[in-house]
This record gives sequence, structure tokens and C-alpha cells, in this order.
Amino acid sequence: MLWVLDHNGEEADQQDSMISRFNFFYQTNGIYLSLKSFFFLFQVQTTRITKLCNTKDIPTINGLYPGPVVYAQEDDKVIVRVTNESPYNITIHWHGIRQRLSCWSDGPSYITQCPIQTGQNFSYEFTLVQQKGTFFWHAHVSWLRATVYGAIVVYPKKGVPYPFKFPYEEHIIILGEFWMKDMVQIEQAVLASGGAPPPADAFTINGQPGPNYNCSADDIFKIDAVPGKTYLLRLINAALNQEHFVAIANHRLTIVEVDAEYTKPLTMDRVMLGPGQTLNVLVTADKPIARYSMAMGPYQSAKNVSFQNITAIAYFQYFGATANGLSLPAALPHFDDHLAAKTVMDGLRSLNPVTVPKDIDRNLFVTIGLNVQKCRSKNPQKDCQAKGGGVMAASMNNISFSKPNFSILEAYYKNISGYFTQDFPGVPLKFYDFVNGAPNNPPNDTNSLNGTRTYVLDYGTKVQLILQDTSTVSTENHPIHLHGYSFYVVGYGTGNYDPDTANFNLVDPPYMNTIGVPVGGWAAIRFVADNPGAWFMHCHLEIHLSWGLSVVLIVKNGEGPLERLPHPPKDLPRC
Repeated sequence: MLWVLDHNGEEADQQDSMISRFNFFYQTNGIYLSLKSFFFLFQVQTTRITKLCNTKDIPTINGLYPGPVVYAQEDDKVIVRVTNESPYNITIHWHGIRQRLSCWSDGPSYITQCPIQTGQNFSYEFTLVQQKGTFFWHAHVSWLRATVYGAIVVYPKKGVPYPFKFPYEEHIIILGEFWMKDMVQIEQAVLASGGAPPPADAFTINGQPGPNYNCSADDIFKIDAVPGKTYLLRLINAALNQEHFVAIANHRLTIVEVDAEYTKPLTMDRVMLGPGQTLNVLVTADKPIARYSMAMGPYQSAKNVSFQNITAIAYFQYFGATANGLSLPAALPHFDDHLAAKTVMDGLRSLNPVTVPKDIDRNLFVTIGLNVQKCRSKNPQKDCQAKGGGVMAASMNNISFSKPNFSILEAYYKNISGYFTQDFPGVPLKFYDFVNGAPNNPPNDTNSLNGTRTYVLDYGTKVQLILQDTSTVSTENHPIHLHGYSFYVVGYGTGNYDPDTANFNLVDPPYMNTIGVPVGGWAAIRFVADNPGAWFMHCHLEIHLSWGLSVVLIVKNGEGPLERLPHPPKDLPRC
């Protein structure tokens, strides 16, 4: 069930036909839309579904997979009451929402809140301050986001047009992964083994795997296209452990937005999204009448990793095409085509010149990568299945993050000691040739330190952060997500970062919340720490997060009344 309360009785602006369209959709389902304040009810429950010849119970929101879409407009206030009727602990993260002075509603478990336990509820409240575009929400506890996810669509203010030709229709395209086994059991088994996770049993487009998979001939998402019309596709990668290429046969995709920020138009034959990334693309139905495949396939940058290599298919089908005819195939890059992945990022630019922080107060340098810890189990064949008989881990600056059993934000706010330290190093503990000369004799020289270490920033600090991939175990493209902020990607390259040769774009860099640090390369980001709270920064490949590839940035309060973290909500879940 989804409720939206109307606080001012306004109807959608007739000039905004998309909002009018959604008004009609909601009202025909007994749901009402306000353009100022929204109230949603999310019921976490288990739902029985059948896919790939297999029936299983999965955790969902309101019995939907993918979950319900949250529609709003820029500057609206959103309230989502989450009631947990499932057997699992749950939290919900509003990915890309900057949570201005609402860190308590950000959602990562044991970072900003304790989980909502079975039978409990919690209301997330946040305002979409100067934000519009495509976002998504997902579970942020355990591996439940494999099925607990959905889109957030935030439209411009009333009367404000898109900076491109208004599309004939919009469609949400959510990329996902599906496993036939229970995800909580898979997570527990993987972490207990010390080894790598199993690949997904299928890729999905809007929850449907398509005809390439067993028992899936009718499980296909389809867009019915009118010849000559242009469509806006809101692409969201909600996958757990895999990055993906997307293409539509014989059609070009024009990127107009990345991570809910407008970009200069960039036209490509295919795009690549890491988990946590969103892209808005325009596609015009200007080809001969036919059924065209929309394909989703893997981008696998790490070496010696098993992965699903069967393509998920949807249809971009012109009106007039033979209903049961063959679909024209979409060409995807080879699974390890690093250049194809990098080409997308190379061309991204903000729509207009932007104000990039230039007088940097704090320069941070953070290595990201994998580790193999020494085996300390009495049953190594069962518990130490990583290379060299070790245990897989991941780290930032060679420190694997250990999640506490209490909310870091609450401990920080209430000055409760013992749950975290404030000594995360701002530079690597040791400098070396990160890409070509990293330690690689597991587990003898590939260990990391463990700890719940945070890094503290004063309010208003202008930050430059270099993210450097390393080759311990394997180089890899890492989608790094920063909660509570967007950032300017001012630099991006292969090899080791060198400040003397790096080229920075300080005029119109893209403004993002999740950056794919390139395989064997680096990315430079800049932001102003002007949102107080405890903000999670982590790899959005879920297995890397479980292994410890994360850190918490604590931003102190400022001096003014709008620069201080409010009191915690009364219904904040207890551990």
C-alpha cells in the first residue's frame, strides 16, 4: 500500500504533463498526490514469486518486486513510514538524496541508525533540497537489497522544463540480479567460507530476466514505441555485485543526466553503469518498424572471478512490428572491455559551468582494493577458501572497516565511547607502485588492519579526495558511493595518480554521488563538507562492502542554526 497526503489541494501544473500523468495513475488506484509534501507507507514483507523454474519467498516492499516508485518534485518534503512485517532486520537508504540536515534518515545500518526489527516501524523524513532527477532506494542491511529496491523520480519545480526536448514518454529501467537461493543464507555462507560469492543465477530488467533464461520466455519487460517519437529512459543499476553494459539494437543512447544531475548531451552506442549509478538517456524510435532487443550484460573488470554471462533481454518494440517475430539483437562489448567502460566517463560534462572548490583545505588520498587475510580457523578447508588458503577482505588505505553493533551517528551525537575511533589515516600507511607493484603473495603480504575508524572534517572544509585502485589480488573498477553528498569528478585516469601529470577539469566536471574508480586507475573528487553527520563512503559492490571496503566521514556541526544536526527522531530504532 502507498499513501500520499495532499496538504494544499493543488493539482499538478497542466504544463507538466508527466506529473499530470502520474496524478491520473495514482488517483485511479485510490492514491493522491501533493506537490509539496508526501507520505508513503512501506510495508516490509515476504512475497512468493516464481522465476527460472523456481518458487521462493523474497523480502519486498508492499509485495512488489521491484518495489514501488517514489514520485516527488524538487524541494518537496518526503515522509516514508516503514513497518517491518518480515523476519529480517531492515533499513532503507535513499540513494543519492543528500539528506540536508537529516542524516538520521540516511539509512545505512549501524552507521546512522540501528535496524528496524521485526514488528517495529520507523519514519524516514527528508526534504529534496535543490535536487531533481533519477534516484533509487534500497535496503541497506545484509544483502537484502537484492530484492528490496525501487526508483525515486524527482521532477523539476512546477513550470521548469527539462533542458532537452520533452520526451513522448518516460520509462524506468532498473537493472538487477536474481539468485534462486535465499540471499541471507548466501551471504552467511560466503562470509563463513572466506571465499568469493557465487554469481547471480540471472540478470533482470525491471525484475524480468527475459527469454535467454530457463522458464522465462514470457518474463520480459517491453516498451511499445511509436515510430518517430523520443523516449526518456531512467536507467538505475540496483544490482548487487556486478557492473553492467546496456544497449538497444541499432539505436543510439544520448546521456542527458548522471546521478540526478544534468549533463551536456553525450551520444553512445552503449553505456556502462556500476551498482548505485543512474543515467537518464534519450532514445528515438527512428529505425524501421521491428522488435529491437534491449540488452543488459556484465562488465567484469577483476581477474579470475566467476560471473553470470547470460544476457538479460527486454524489448523496444515498434507499433506495427510482428508480435511474435524475432527481435534484432543488441551488440554489447566484451565483458572485460575496459575502454568501453572508460569511454562513458571520459565524455561526461556538467550541463553548464560550475563552481568547483579550488582553495582546498584538506587533501585526502585513499587506496581501495582487495586483501587476503591469514587463516586463523581450526578448519581451514571450510573457512579459508581464498587464494593461498586465506580469507578474503577489502579495505581503504589498507584498513578493513568493521561494522559496530550500535549506530555510529547516535554514538557520536550522544558522545558514547567504545564504538568507533577517529583515526582513519588521510593518506596510505605506505606508498608504493599501487597498480604495478602491489603486494601479491597471499596471504603472506596481503593482510589489512581491521577497525571501526572514522575520519573527522570540520564544517565547511573544502575537500579533495584521490581514490586510487590497487592491484593486490586484482585491479578492479570500484563504484564508490558517498552518502550525504554529491561531488565534482575533476580528474580520472589510468595508472598511479601523479599530481604533476594529472589533468583536472575545473570548469564543467560531472557532479555525481557514485564514481567508478577505473580498473588500475584513479579518480579525483572535490566537495565542501557542509552537511553535518556521519556519512558512509563505500564500494557499492555488496561483497566488497561486506569485506570492509568502506569508511565513515564525520562532519562536525557549524556555527549557524542551519549548520547543526537536529536531535534524533523519537522513533529512532534501538539496537
